[in-house]
Amino acid sequence: MSEQTTVESRLGSALHLAEFIEQYPELFVITGAGISHNSGIQTYRDEVGNWKSNNPIQHSEFLNKETARRRYWARSFGGWPNVSSAKPNDAHRALVKLESKGYVATLATQNVDRLHQKAGHKKVTDLHGRLDQVVCMNCGLLTSREEVQAWLCQHNPQLARMKTIETALRPDGDAEVQDEFVHEIKVPKCPRCSGLLKPNVVFYGSTVNKEVVNYLFNGLQKAKALLVIGTSLMVYSSFRFCKYANENKIPIACINQGLTRGDSLFSLKVGGDCSEVLNQLIGCLLD
Repeated sequence: MSEQTTVESRLGSALHLAEFIEQYPELFVITGAGISHNSGIQTYRDEVGNWKSNNPIQHSEFLNKETARRRYWARSFGGWPNVSSAKPNDAHRALVKLESKGYVATLATQNVDRLHQKAGHKKVTDLHGRLDQVVCMNCGLLTSREEVQAWLCQHNPQLARMKTIETALRPDGDAEVQDEFVHEIKVPKCPRCSGLLKPNVVFYGSTVNKEVVNYLFNGLQKAKALLVIGTSLMVYSSFRFCKYANENKIPIACINQGLTRGDSLFSLKVGGDCSEVLNQLIGCLLD
């Protein structure tokens, strides 16, 4: 049997997912950009896992190149308002209900938008950090992203003329902007030590904090099953949990619109919009 045939044989509905969860309560949940799509935040990849736009900034590039930092802050100035104003959608609210009923023991999100917390989810681990904070790489001072946005606006009046393309907004607060704004921008520095400021997120090419990873592996070991929602699992920081679950015979279910790196590992996969599937799931479980 081919791998694709195997995957197709495991496709199911929200009802099948409800039966899976009733059999394996106390879930370890991983969410990705797909869960925030209905909040107006675009996903990184299309349904076959290919990048929709230019590749994101690399960690070493940001630290070592002033030109990279100018590009990041210009683009982030245009993209941050879309993330900061986003509201939780039905998918986030459904997971809050599942948590309140004891079905979700641990939730790890790849997203940096804090929408799970805004929805009222109690136990959330931000696997890749949080975009609403900026950290000084020299002294460690944390500053709110809103303060940095105000600084950028004050010291770069030309940014008021900048227009962003809604379809080019990304989950990390990035946006497509004209080159002239990149070249002219003044980059923010730490208000305490004038050190290098970086968004408090895990850039590509960097690694997730070991304490965070160990904490999540501990949660996965205690879980009855793993549920993947709205992610292609193309980055290893999240795929490693699927790999571990498979090796340790922890059942895995998935809700995702399109292919994922873990398709061959799932006991059950439900294709479709995250909000629609989770709303149907809530109806099956809680009615």
